[in-house]
Amino acid sequence: MHLTLNRRHFMGLMGAAATMPMMSRMASAATPFNFQASWINDAEFAGYFLAADKGYYKEAGLELDYLSGGPDVIPESSIIAGKADLTLTTPDTTIKAIVEQGAPFKIIGAQYQKNPIGIVSLAKNPIKEPKDLIGKTLAVPPVNVISVEAMLKISGVDRAQVNIVPYAYDPTPLIKGEIDASVDFTTNVPFTIKQAGEEATSFLLYDFGFTIFNDTVVVTEETLKAKRKEIVAFLKASRKGWDENLKDPAAYPKTFADSWFKGTGRSIENEVYFNTAQKPLIENAKGVYAMSEEAIAANIEALAAVGITAKREHFDTTVLEEV
Repeated sequence: MHLTLNRRHFMGLMGAAATMPMMSRMASAATPFNFQASWINDAEFAGYFLAADKGYYKEAGLELDYLSGGPDVIPESSIIAGKADLTLTTPDTTIKAIVEQGAPFKIIGAQYQKNPIGIVSLAKNPIKEPKDLIGKTLAVPPVNVISVEAMLKISGVDRAQVNIVPYAYDPTPLIKGEIDASVDFTTNVPFTIKQAGEEATSFLLYDFGFTIFNDTVVVTEETLKAKRKEIVAFLKASRKGWDENLKDPAAYPKTFADSWFKGTGRSIENEVYFNTAQKPLIENAKGVYAMSEEAIAANIEALAAVGITAKREHFDTTVLEEV
């Protein structure tokens, strides 16, 4: 979805004013800025939608091009290819790319202080902690296998004792009893399961040792140097959008029904549930996106558990000091 932000201009003085110093006829044009989302349009990105609709990006001098994500979109590829200036990722995949492929990425913020990815099961056959997965079948999206293996290792559960099968972001196999649990956003899937007539239970990987952020804000080193001013403006406007959105998680999803959420097949009730559930995972006393030294250290420790050597230098906290 492309958001064209209006350009302002000033009229020059004429006639009697001709003897006065000439004034510029045009104000600086809004600067194009491309943002790659990490998934399809849902409440995970409500703060950005609100910021766009309220004109916060326009006020910040940006002409925003919002690029929706999806199962076939690799966010890091968008910034490497120059398609986007900034994206949202998971720190495990990003840092793995930095360490193993020399990717020139910097993590400059974190939307989710606590990763919303977790283990979802049915209340009538509950999986309440990692050890409950022993001997069970767990459906895991390919992108989350690293995270699950880390959680199992940290919890002392042998990976070989858990039957991990592919998961395609569809809770139907869980509802039908074909699997015992799945890995998905705990902020969303329990609602879908309830709509199907079952009650769900869940726990976060974060709460069992895999203490990483999610929707980390990532840019290339080159873009950080060339567009630092624009990146700061984007974060400032986005933070304002998130702050407004989270004041009342039930207020804004309905306003996106015929625009941002159109065609997703998801109900507004679902999005309100999602928006409400994600609030405590996003909010930070120092502002949305903040990364404390303690949290960064926790990320580094968790990633080390699966052989990903994250370093403090992979995280740049200086940008947010300007927001």
